Amino acid sequence: MKGQSIPKGILVTEFSLLYLILPLAYTLGSFRFSPLLPLALLTVLCVIILVRDSSFDRRRLTRLRLEPALLRGILGRYLLAIVVLTVGLMIWRPDMLLGFVRQRPLMWALVMVLYPLFSVYPQEILYRAFLFHRYRPLFSSEQMRVHLSAAAFALVHIIFLNPLALVLSWAGGYIFARTYQRSQSLLLVSLEHALYGCLIFTVGLGSFFYHGTGRY
Repeated sequence: MKGQSIPKGILVTEFSLLYLILPLAYTLGSFRFSPLLPLALLTVLCVIILVRDSSFDRRRLTRLRLEPALLRGILGRYLLAIVVLTVGLMIWRPDMLLGFVRQRPLMWALVMVLYPLFSVYPQEILYRAFLFHRYRPLFSSEQMRVHLSAAAFALVHIIFLNPLALVLSWAGGYIFARTYQRSQSLLLVSLEHALYGCLIFTVGLGSFFYHGTGRY
């Protein structure tokens, strides 16, 4: 099946359900299961749809583009993020700096290993590969898809019920969407996403992306 042949009304409904209604329903509901469960199910569904779509280049899911220009951009932004987040936390909440590492080092090490595998790559399938390809008929402009990807990525973090998660997720979502737009490599953008996510947990802000209270 080709995504371009799907009626736009169905795509609009699908997009609204996936990127707007489901995050809001999870946030407003009293669900006790981890968001990783619906993420896993949605990821499997999205992968099935993508691989069955003959207009989708499957190499985007496994290709790793390590071009110098792309790597320089990723490294430069990452180093800037390290400085901004560390200095910002030192000023705002110095008591939280490296809190996860200091208080629960074994759990921190486990997160560093499992987070990229079970959270980052599935998110990138859903918010980059699937969104960019599936909804191209609705949003023909590449730049519009970048902004929508960032907005949808930020919105799903509403489940943590704090503004910091939304702001940082929007900024990260925009960066990741731009990297995917330029590279067409899901592995590369997943690597970049993992760097930022592990930085968030390491520097001391991870609890805002876990249960939203700012405490471990």
